[in-house]
Amino acid sequence: MKKSSVILTALCVSVFVVGTSEYLIAGLLPQVADDLGVSVGAAGQTVTAYGLGVVIGGPVVTLLTARMPRKGLALSLMLLFAAGSAVSAFAGSYEVLLVGRVLSSLSHAAFFALSLVVASRVVPEERVGRATAAVVSGLTVATLLGVPLGALLGERTTWRTPFVVLTVLTLLGTALLAAVLPRQDAESAGARAEIRVMAQRPVLLAIATTAVGFAGVATVFTYIAPLLTEVTGFAAFVVSVLLLAYGAGSFLGNVVAGRLTDRAPVATLRGVFAALAALLACTPFAVTWKPTAVLAVLLLGMLATATIAPLQGLILRHAQEAPTLAVSVNVGAFQLATAMGSAIGGVIVAAGALRWTGVAGAVLSALGLIVSCYALPRQRKSPAAAAPTDTRTATSV
Repeated sequence: MKKSSVILTALCVSVFVVGTSEYLIAGLLPQVADDLGVSVGAAGQTVTAYGLGVVIGGPVVTLLTARMPRKGLALSLMLLFAAGSAVSAFAGSYEVLLVGRVLSSLSHAAFFALSLVVASRVVPEERVGRATAAVVSGLTVATLLGVPLGALLGERTTWRTPFVVLTVLTLLGTALLAAVLPRQDAESAGARAEIRVMAQRPVLLAIATTAVGFAGVATVFTYIAPLLTEVTGFAAFVVSVLLLAYGAGSFLGNVVAGRLTDRAPVATLRGVFAALAALLACTPFAVTWKPTAVLAVLLLGMLATATIAPLQGLILRHAQEAPTLAVSVNVGAFQLATAMGSAIGGVIVAAGALRWTGVAGAVLSALGLIVSCYALPRQRKSPAAAAPTDTRTATSV
């Protein structure tokens, strides 16, 4: 196996561990509430605290660590994540649990951003999209398997057990990274360079594309379970199976999008958002018949994650000089998109229009498509022409 493949595998495994933590506690809220003596609503705020830590803490941590060697930073972030997981596992009060969740969240965006940047540096220019997809697949597998299995483990034992397992897996992932990641100096001149690059108009437009365009997915997916039960008429068990199918579609969409991004990044980005807008517009009609509802769920899974590789590729393209902060902010933009889409969908559902969340989602995705047209010009050079002297290899990181 090539050294670059080994590094990508290690990053994927580590991202899987980190990605599992985000919604792990969501399936354990009643147990957490009973054990710590709080309401289920209060327990749910641990998810909110984690999300805020990602959005706010990620860029701050990235700036503060801009001058750190990349390998040392990766290991430090993993150890911070392990510490947060351990605090959560042994929290004796609700307040301590919040502290543990925030500690873990502080490393989430920074580590994911660092992983994407490292991945883009260990492969030739023409394989950056596939490398990005390889790292992102850790998140899709976490959604598909990690979170459900963690919830099942917590139900069979206690809510603390998944966090203990997560801590152990994080330490193992840290050891794996220590073994395979070569030493690498900081990629930029420091925080000022990171801020200067991120403030460039194309980078800001790319981040806006993420925040607006991906919100369309959250508008529908947040309420997919009641949509499928109340409108389509599926039983709850069938909905659980369909959500697994959604996860499988997400994994496939991510892999395919990574390959297409390497071949035609502009067409891939715009094609995905155009297809997503069309699908969401058709969703209110598709969910009225079970066969088309199943197809809509599968396609939504594929297109939702198919946005990640071209969007991150867009960031890396415009922020080559100092990309880590921009990628970290873009990770937070996905969180912001989820929050914004969920809020918009909630208003629609509260108005008694559950079936029509797809219309709002389609509008948001179409807006993302429009913004992307300004962020990424139609003309582009071929990979070979764009980087004729690029001789990066796996050992260059």
